[in-house]
Amino acid sequence: MSPGDLDIVVLVGAAVLLAAVAAVRISTRAGLPSLLVYLAIGLALGESGLGLGFEDAELTQVLGTVALAVILAEGGFTTRWQDVRPVAPRAVVLATLGVLVSVGVTSTLAWLVLDVDARTAIVLGAVASSTDAAAVFSVLRRLPIRPRLRATVEAESGFNDPPVIILVTVVTSDAWDRGGVLTIAGQIGYQLAGGVLVGLLVALAGARLLAHSALPASGLYPLATLAIVFLGFAVAGMAGASPLMAVYVAGLVLGDARLPHRAATDSFVEGLAWLSQIGLFVLLGLLASPDRLAAALPTALIVGAALTLVARPLSVVACLTPFRVPWRDQAFVSWAGLRGAVPIVLATIPMSMGLPGAERVFDVVFLLVVLFTLVQAPTLPWVARATGAAVPLDARDLGIDSAPLEDLDAILLQFSVPPGSRLAGVEVGELRLPPGAVLSLLLHDGDLVVPTHRTVLRAGDHALVATDRAHHHEIEARLRAVSRAGRLARWYAVPQRPVGNS
Repeated sequence: MSPGDLDIVVLVGAAVLLAAVAAVRISTRAGLPSLLVYLAIGLALGESGLGLGFEDAELTQVLGTVALAVILAEGGFTTRWQDVRPVAPRAVVLATLGVLVSVGVTSTLAWLVLDVDARTAIVLGAVASSTDAAAVFSVLRRLPIRPRLRATVEAESGFNDPPVIILVTVVTSDAWDRGGVLTIAGQIGYQLAGGVLVGLLVALAGARLLAHSALPASGLYPLATLAIVFLGFAVAGMAGASPLMAVYVAGLVLGDARLPHRAATDSFVEGLAWLSQIGLFVLLGLLASPDRLAAALPTALIVGAALTLVARPLSVVACLTPFRVPWRDQAFVSWAGLRGAVPIVLATIPMSMGLPGAERVFDVVFLLVVLFTLVQAPTLPWVARATGAAVPLDARDLGIDSAPLEDLDAILLQFSVPPGSRLAGVEVGELRLPPGAVLSLLLHDGDLVVPTHRTVLRAGDHALVATDRAHHHEIEARLRAVSRAGRLARWYAVPQRPVGNS
């Protein structure tokens, strides 16, 4: 490649990235996942647009898997374990039994209504049945949804990729002729359990390592966190387990851990997830052939309707009724099962394996994702209100960042008082920080001040708390409690100590 060609490639790449970033604002206002805009950019660059030819399904599958790993890691990292833990059993059932019910119903309807053989019908049902983490995260996190419902749908979208990937791989390979139902079920069970175990062990070891390390630059902590996640990906893959399951579990564990420079890691992981989404969907748009899509439209409408209106509701009812989940919540979970990158990436598997009719499967799934996302995503806020899933926004949640001081065996905690927080109006002395903790610096009305115990916190203040390692979890809990419930929240009596220079 000549320097001139490199300049053109960089120019096009930068222009696409800027256009994709700008498109987020448009998609957010419309209530749509940005994936639709990214797919449109890929189509515009492709053979029917600017004429850029791309037909490498195998490369798309590889790059798509890596991008999905980043997206799942970010989803796990930004999900609170306290929300996931109560709903983990139902999410796992949805991601396993629910997927099987959905695949069975969709495949049966496709086989009865469409002129396809059983194998193609099963591939269609399996590819389309997996909900997509990127679409679910991008839409649900803009809506004020009850935490347990949000966690149920998000955890399902994180957990259901591995069983579907295994099923699609088996059906499209020679194992279709050799493997039985028990063999396939055993493979799915091993990969799921192995992925969970590997992700858990790697993340616990990594979190412990990060918590006791003082790296020379704060920017190294996000890199180390990402390396730990992908270490879980690689170890799971070498053990024959599910790499994507390991990545999601590792993200959940690390997201719940007390990591140094958490704010920097949050921003880094979020930016990388956005980049992965943009690159993945543009690539999938490039792979699609608009000339073939029109012929696939009737099939996409039939399969999509069967999946959305019949298979998905039946699977949700079958899985959540034993947990005594109210029917209104079941209705929301059913409608919130959005499709996105995962089904389209899965549709590249039969293409890369040369399965007859694979291009038709890809075209059908591509159209299905686009059309039914256009229907489901904009109506999801209305469904949330109608089913009682929506809740008022709470502006009192407090974000706290920490940084280790290894030589002093201490921790620096940094937080800002958000609008609506009940920390506003509380005197520093009323925080009742334990011995060994000092609120040492305050950015107050634009000025840096050393507070006294009579200094009153206000909305917008930025504070720095120095504490020994033994008490920093206790202090974080206390600050969050006061932010939500006021000065008397979780009250405990401790000796008052001078604060700052007082």
